[in-house]
Amino acid sequence: MSFSLGKKLGMTRFFDENGNHVPATLIQIGPCWVTQVKSKSTDGYEAVQVGFGLARAKSLNKPRVAHLKKASVEPLRHVREFRVEDTAGYKPGEILSPDRFKAGQRVTVSGLSKGRGFAGVIKRHGFAGPNATHGTHEYHRHPGAVGAHTDPGRIWKGQRMPGHMGNQRVTVKDLRILKIDAEQNLMLVKGAVPGSRNGLLGITLSPERLHF
Repeated sequence: MSFSLGKKLGMTRFFDENGNHVPATLIQIGPCWVTQVKSKSTDGYEAVQVGFGLARAKSLNKPRVAHLKKASVEPLRHVREFRVEDTAGYKPGEILSPDRFKAGQRVTVSGLSKGRGFAGVIKRHGFAGPNATHGTHEYHRHPGAVGAHTDPGRIWKGQRMPGHMGNQRVTVKDLRILKIDAEQNLMLVKGAVPGSRNGLLGITLSPERLHF
């Protein structure tokens, strides 16, 4: 199983062998360090904890610094774990190289979507809104009636309403790797990935499950 943490650098376009250009996202993949290896005997499940992003020790709390020091790893800003079936071959302090991924493979990418704050139903759910004229007054972006009759006498659970939009974990599956540059820790994937520039991403080979 191949997995890694990365950072979204931005979008660009890539020209394939036929001269067609496709939208692509450039990801800084690693370097990542193994900070802990969990097993069923000690933790109840198999997982590999990975750290990414060098940081100053004074920017982290003392438990985090001590935990990373135990693994003989420099202070790292992000620590996440990946579930695996077998942890054999992983040891704390090991560096995960980007060349474990190959061009042509498909990966699953997870991250936090862009936060949009409090949004109405037109922006959040794509509602059309009421008529622009014919008696409509100061009601142009409202959701309309949301209630029910005496039965059930309440609003149904899951009713699409205004509320907080974005800043949620989003997973995009089966993105094809267009190019890998192991020397510069870069990966180019076809299509878009969640989040804004410099956002943290979790990358695994499809169809592996990611606990991010």
